[in-house]
Amino acid sequence: MGAIYILKGAIMEGIDGVFYAKAAALFGAAIAAGIGSIGPALGQGFIGMKACENIGKYPENSGRIRTAMFMAMALVETCAIYPSLIAGGLIWAALTL
Repeated sequence: MGAIYILKGAIMEGIDGVFYAKAAALFGAAIAAGIGSIGPALGQGFIGMKACENIGKYPENSGRIRTAMFMAMALVETCAIYPSLIAGGLIWAALTL
């Protein structure tokens, strides 16, 4: 038989397909959370940057600019929630196998 591996305190001989499925699900969760959060983070940074520039140029409209900024931030933040949901689903799937 193959080598002996320790997984969750139990000794198993060899690695079966379930181990590979769990590893792939957890790896996919890490990739989804990592790469899926890059775009929204950059988007929020650009929104804040442009809002600060426009408040500096037009201080009399700072209330309207701030309101538009918060609305745009809320829309971008919803895009950041989806990778978290996918990662959570993959982790749940890996734990229930």
